[in-house]
Amino acid sequence: MTLFTDLIKKRQSTRKFSGKPINKDDLIKCIEAARLAPSASNSQPWKFIVVDDPELRKQVAKHTYENVWLFNRFTANAPCMIVVTIEKQSLLTRIATRIKDINWELIDIGIASQHLCLQAEELDLGTCMIGWFNEEPIKKLLKIPSTKRIGLLIALGYPVEGYRIREKIRKSIDTVLSYNSY
Repeated sequence: MTLFTDLIKKRQSTRKFSGKPINKDDLIKCIEAARLAPSASNSQPWKFIVVDDPELRKQVAKHTYENVWLFNRFTANAPCMIVVTIEKQSLLTRIATRIKDINWELIDIGIASQHLCLQAEELDLGTCMIGWFNEEPIKKLLKIPSTKRIGLLIALGYPVEGYRIREKIRKSIDTVLSYNSY
């Protein structure tokens, strides 16, 4: 079993995937990790659509980079795309959202998605969360109801050999940490 600190040091956004198919049991472990994530008032405002049909996956991927935005072109080579939809929150969470003006559902799907990505990392799968995509065409392709929103896409697959591990460039702890005041 991998230590948590090792997982978070190792996990990175993968943008080069091998053609190796994903083991279904590993895929289910990733979804299960996301399903078990905490959420505001236990709303669990998510649904995970696994897109592994090669032709459909390519069509979904195309809507992450078409036109002038080419930076997500790597998604075409990911053997799997997971589409995370935003589902209805509990009544208590909807009330809290209005009162506090905080989008809990986005926080919740972020936590669940990170659980998925860390589980994938433990299984030697690479992931990349995608926030830039054309929502409406993807909703049509996947028959997602018009009342639903897509919050995030996750490219998933085995990285090409030698792709790992890049040095993480992060702000120093002194820059991001303070005690008892800003």
